Amino acid sequence: MKYSIEKVATLIGARRYGTHQGDISWLLTDSRSLCFPEETLFFALKTQRNDGHRYIDDLYRRGVRHFVVEQVPEHSESRYPEANFLRVPHTLAALQRLAERHRDEFDVPVVGITGSNGKTMVKEWLYQLLLPSQKIVRSPRSYNSQIGVPLSVWLLNEQTEVGIFEAGISQPGEMLALRDIIQPTIGVLTCLGSAHQENFRSMEEKCMEKLELMHDTQAMVYCSDNDVVSRCIRRMNYQGEKISWSQCDAQAALFVSGVKMQDAMTVITYVWQDEEHTFEIPFIDEASIEDSITCAAVALYLGLTPGQITERMPKLEPVAMRLEVKQGQRGCILINDSYNSDINSLDIALDFMQRRNVPLKSTLILSDIFQSGSSPEALYAQVSDLCLKRGVEKFIGIGPELFSQADRIRINEKFFYTDVQHFLSSEVFTGLRNELILLKGARNFGFDQITEQLEQKVHETILEVNLNAVVENLNYYRSFLKPETKMVCMIKADGYGAGAVEIAKTLQDHHVDYLAVAVADEGVTLRKAGITANIMIMNPEMTAFKTMFDYDLEPEVYSFRLLDALIRAARKEGITGWPVHIKLDTGMHRLGFDPDDIDELIDRLKHQNAVIPRSVFSHFVGSDSDDFDDFSAQQFAIFDAGSKQLQAAFSHKILRHMDNSAGIEHFPERQMDMCRLGLGLYGVDPRDNRILSTVSTLKTTILQMRHVPAGDTVGYSRKGKIERDSVIAAIPIGYADGLNRHLGNRHCYCLVNGQKAEYVGNICMDVAMIDVTGIDCHEGDRVEIFGEHLPVTVLSDIIDTIPYEILTGVSNRVKRVYFQD
Repeated sequence: MKYSIEKVATLIGARRYGTHQGDISWLLTDSRSLCFPEETLFFALKTQRNDGHRYIDDLYRRGVRHFVVEQVPEHSESRYPEANFLRVPHTLAALQRLAERHRDEFDVPVVGITGSNGKTMVKEWLYQLLLPSQKIVRSPRSYNSQIGVPLSVWLLNEQTEVGIFEAGISQPGEMLALRDIIQPTIGVLTCLGSAHQENFRSMEEKCMEKLELMHDTQAMVYCSDNDVVSRCIRRMNYQGEKISWSQCDAQAALFVSGVKMQDAMTVITYVWQDEEHTFEIPFIDEASIEDSITCAAVALYLGLTPGQITERMPKLEPVAMRLEVKQGQRGCILINDSYNSDINSLDIALDFMQRRNVPLKSTLILSDIFQSGSSPEALYAQVSDLCLKRGVEKFIGIGPELFSQADRIRINEKFFYTDVQHFLSSEVFTGLRNELILLKGARNFGFDQITEQLEQKVHETILEVNLNAVVENLNYYRSFLKPETKMVCMIKADGYGAGAVEIAKTLQDHHVDYLAVAVADEGVTLRKAGITANIMIMNPEMTAFKTMFDYDLEPEVYSFRLLDALIRAARKEGITGWPVHIKLDTGMHRLGFDPDDIDELIDRLKHQNAVIPRSVFSHFVGSDSDDFDDFSAQQFAIFDAGSKQLQAAFSHKILRHMDNSAGIEHFPERQMDMCRLGLGLYGVDPRDNRILSTVSTLKTTILQMRHVPAGDTVGYSRKGKIERDSVIAAIPIGYADGLNRHLGNRHCYCLVNGQKAEYVGNICMDVAMIDVTGIDCHEGDRVEIFGEHLPVTVLSDIIDTIPYEILTGVSNRVKRVYFQD
């Protein structure tokens, strides 16, 4: 749907500056995601750490002409002669109001889903259950926030027959705005858990906040077996139809009378309207069982028959809520999103691909898109427009509908196949080289076959890197900072083993102020990968000055010898005002200028113009322990005096920073201008080794299993003595991959299907042996070395080291796989 700019101004109650005509189809809150500037309305949102108004100039140059602002830019008529500015008191409230007014245009069933866990799963499974017979609009991925919900509701169009939207909250008072935007006719409460509990005084308070979504709905679906939920529903005096489901109460609207788990499936028997029915799901975990029952209740209320439920439930597919980035063969990089195919998720995936900013040809492999609500001609014309705007250079279409609509795709290099098999046997497939390839397909097209053949076969041991966890950890530490405090993120040692390039791209997307690496070559790698953020070199080598100048890298300076050499090199290159970062030694006694050196340092800096101090910093020796608080106070006093003396000698602002990860949390009063985030970014709180959000998970597979009788030994030097008849598995990971030899001989364990399996005997270079006696496992099963279920700190504690050593010790021959919501 399109709205005229006049209509939008009226709907949001804005004062309009500019009289230019225009139609709005797209809403934009993130300047990096711009696609169709001519029909885009940009909302200049203000957050604690950012202000959308600062991107107006760039967006205007890129073709955007319509802006919702809280302040109209100065001299807007001369600077932006073709622009319309809609001034409102609060841009976020205006975005929400526009979505609310858009929602008013539709008289269709709308499902609003909230809860602590399972929202996205229920949303996607409802979509799968309803899709064969109805045209659905749903939230893209996890767009369930104060910003995500209005952007989701804006997707409603004339063809929509059912809307399905998530609503996520993290603190009291947030649900009311989301309820007004979604205006659900059916409310769904999924599992009530501990997520965001820190912002609520009790579980009851959080439940009541979530139930605000249901206030005006015609019906509400929930599990009445949860006592907190049942009590809160009684308190709210709900007037609509209560569709409770229960495994205990036979009087519930949907009574689950039996749950029978089999090898790879679960049979669920239920009573609905006094009749007993069954359905099967291809999952056996408790969460999937509960989510499927919730979906059944909603689908039955929406008109699906028990027979349709029985037919469609076995076809439910796993919900992959992540984009995986993998190294492919022949110089290719793969972005795997071959889980569903719809126009909205395609736009998100193309945006993700465009932001990779790598010097490779951008290739899209796309399957037919089902149930879009548009004619094939209109749908694939829209796909073509998206591809052109997002920089797709090669298009590969798979499916009979795309094959017949080939003329609609206006990409110069394009190829079409009726199915995956024809594509895999083609010269186009074998000719894929040095390309960034996005795989976007409906699951039933079998795109996993393409992934299997394109993926680089290096090792059955992989390091999974969760880029969302990186962002969660970044935001956790940002929550301690004042809005004006800047952040340096440490990505040396190849991003603590996680892979510096992808970590840097994620951090750059989230507007960190500086990235820091150890040596210039690491900075060059980032620059060649398209990283434009400021990069600090913590251990500059004198042979690398020219490299730093060529690649815009800013060195740390810690001695007069280094300073003099850098000045000479800069003068030789005709460089003036090169930014440097001055390090003071306040007690670490590793690197840095002594406090007594400040006068001479200032004198030397003042009598040259080749370099200029951009920041001055030091490093706490023991901010991770209360035992060193007195010494930390001495360090800070020394730094405070020295850094202020340096600043007083110069008229320009010199950033001061001393807090590291532990200091950010322990010494918030010592933030100054900037803080440095290291280990905490990768999911370990250095204060107490508490795991935050797990970034890296090291996994391998079982290669072979054998029965070993009591009395035999396993491995080199016969160290692995077997005291009982045992089952021993070999896994393809050894000390050359980063598995420390001191973990062998039953000193530590890994996880096989969630159960502990001790390392037996000496760990070899490429293989380790584990005891899987009594564990239900098979050759090919996954093994977790450390990660989400086995914290890296378990390993570091056992061998009396620090998590840094375990993380950075993962060999480069271990394949990294990145994923992101």
